[in-house]
Amino acid sequence: MRDIIQLACTDCKRRNYSTTKNKKKTSERLEFSKFCRFCRKHTPHKEGK
Repeated sequence: MRDIIQLACTDCKRRNYSTTKNKKKTSERLEFSKFCRFCRKHTPHKEGK
């Protein structure tokens, strides 16, 4: 039921995090503010394809 998704940094476009989500309850793309170790700062991370 829950699918694994990748979270990509909006600045450097690298995929840093993975998480799961329920696609039946949450149809839009997730976005979190997470720490990017490549940019060395907190940036918005969006769900990738």
